[in-house]
Amino acid sequence: MIEIGVDIGGTFTDVVLMRDNRIAHYTKVPSTPSNLIEGVRNGVTRALAAVDLKPSDVDRFVYGSTVAINALIQQKGAVTGLLTTEGFEDVLEIGRHKRSHLYNLFLEPETPVFLAPRRRRFAIPERLAADGSVLAPLDEKAVRTAVEALSGQGATAIAVCYLFSFRNPLHEQRTRDIVREMRPDIHVSISSEVDPAFREYERTVMTSLDAYLQGAVGDYVARQRDDLAQIGIEAKLQVMQSRGGITSPEAVMTRPVSLLLSGLAAGVIGSKHVAVESGQHNVISLDMGGTSCDIALIRDGAPIVTNQTRVARFPLRMQMVDVNTIGAGGGSIAWVDTAGSLRVGPQSAGAEPGPACYRRGGTDATVTDASLVLGYLNPGTFAGGISLDLDAAKAAIKRVADRIGLDLITTAAGIHRIVNARMNDEVRRVSVQRGFDPRQFTLLPLGGAGPIHGCALAQDLNIARVLIPDTPGVLSAFGLLVANIEHDQMATLARRADHVDLAGLQEAFRRLERRGQAKMAADGVAPGDVEIRRQADMRYVGQSYELTIDMDKKTGDPIAAAVASFHSRHDTMYGHSNTAGSVEFVNLRTIHVHRPDERENPPMKSASAAAAKPVAHRESYFDGGFVKTPVYDRKQLSVGQEIEGPAIVEQADTTLIINPKQRARLHEDRSILVDIPHA
Repeated sequence: MIEIGVDIGGTFTDVVLMRDNRIAHYTKVPSTPSNLIEGVRNGVTRALAAVDLKPSDVDRFVYGSTVAINALIQQKGAVTGLLTTEGFEDVLEIGRHKRSHLYNLFLEPETPVFLAPRRRRFAIPERLAADGSVLAPLDEKAVRTAVEALSGQGATAIAVCYLFSFRNPLHEQRTRDIVREMRPDIHVSISSEVDPAFREYERTVMTSLDAYLQGAVGDYVARQRDDLAQIGIEAKLQVMQSRGGITSPEAVMTRPVSLLLSGLAAGVIGSKHVAVESGQHNVISLDMGGTSCDIALIRDGAPIVTNQTRVARFPLRMQMVDVNTIGAGGGSIAWVDTAGSLRVGPQSAGAEPGPACYRRGGTDATVTDASLVLGYLNPGTFAGGISLDLDAAKAAIKRVADRIGLDLITTAAGIHRIVNARMNDEVRRVSVQRGFDPRQFTLLPLGGAGPIHGCALAQDLNIARVLIPDTPGVLSAFGLLVANIEHDQMATLARRADHVDLAGLQEAFRRLERRGQAKMAADGVAPGDVEIRRQADMRYVGQSYELTIDMDKKTGDPIAAAVASFHSRHDTMYGHSNTAGSVEFVNLRTIHVHRPDERENPPMKSASAAAAKPVAHRESYFDGGFVKTPVYDRKQLSVGQEIEGPAIVEQADTTLIINPKQRARLHEDRSILVDIPHA
């Protein structure tokens, strides 16, 4: 069994090749922003050649993509029209109608309206009651008129969002039939399938996003399949979704919005896998690449999953791995603001031209340039063999240093401190602000730059342990290959818990389960290989936000158990609960999961009583000065060997920096666990 996972980042494209459930080879190649598929082809070709395999030998190909989020941020989606219930044409602009800005004549719309500008939004006479009954029939003539007008404006996608369609989808379904009859080349997204839940604004945004992304996602999937076929790969393709599960490209193309956070989820899934293998069930993953840093919480061996977040001012309401992203990567640019203060990011040098030390035309000082100047990186063996230019890095940082009146080394160290402080704040945001103490977690840095900063960051956060996986620099690509096949379905219930009929609740779950089983069957998964989880979004009556509660209790009253779990979860999240208050069910959800075969690691070398031996020494910056620092080759370490900082451990995909007084040890599962002493 030959499997390939490809994670396309802003600076590097990572490729992991597995043979019979074991990693056979991995590589990093520069991403190609002008044509991302070219970078994929380069990495895959290199990986196959390294292990003497032919493209036709590949059985499975999984990739995580940033194509959807990039299309949204760069505003390169489809020309989209929106059909709404008459009187609701301006929901996108009105949004939540903040009363604090009631008389602000210059207030920008809550949602950027390039998704569907006013000229491409049409009111359709029709109306459903809150229970789904028909108050006014669908005006099919108005639908046809709107489709003709949108066609004349060059629309390639249409979003349909009618009031209370989550109770009764018939009007939306009929509208879709009319569009397909008139213009089969136009993609149609209907809210009763994309986001079948109450709250008109969020539902309209999600449906419009789905239609807007259709062209970018569909074109990319088709080009990816064609390009792989050209080099001889005809393997089964799978794609990472925002929730952290994988599915077929065809499933993603029917709901493109599910791909929005695909590029972020793979690192969290890879982190969860190696953390559990290492016996660390509470972990903060910190994925620091060349462009950004993605931070997530893994609790009790599972990543935190959220139902809503915001990306580029758009409210996203769907199941997704809860990841916070900041512009703090190896390529983040150091600059001086108008007050003369040193700043780092969020702008990034990316892959082209890249940091100054990359020799690709970049002249801006970056975090990677600072790491090189401080002696943390080997100029000759960076990221699998890229040669770095130390003089160019010094020159770039010197220009920044001259502007703030500091010397070269102090400025380089300051760049590190600033980027670490930004990540420190973000770690606290995903932990402390959500009721979790980061000191009770292990920090797991990954990505090409994560292990460079991880131990220093743990020191600042009073975190006692840092876990460095076997292949942290390509862990996101590995995460693609260990991810589950997953599908989630949702339906609105909107009923107080003490008014919910148990038989009706069970039947509602069974309807969702039938939809999920159909999706799993389309992915080739037999019913007996599917695990089904039930969840409910719940809140106190009168609240405007919900918490997701598991409903998998097999014995006793599931409704009473869900209410008790809600009280407990609310207390954990917000520091209080009201056990006497009325609780209501808002949405029901089922998660269908198929787990892949277990991955195995080859046995490590036998434990050695002798201390680890460095392969070189390098002058590196610690505690305000340069120290002659031992450098170790990770491939030469044996189980049980310990390394005391300051020290540097190099490997093909990253570099680990161990600070003074910190102690690292190689474990049987191939991970390195670093103990961080605190006063």
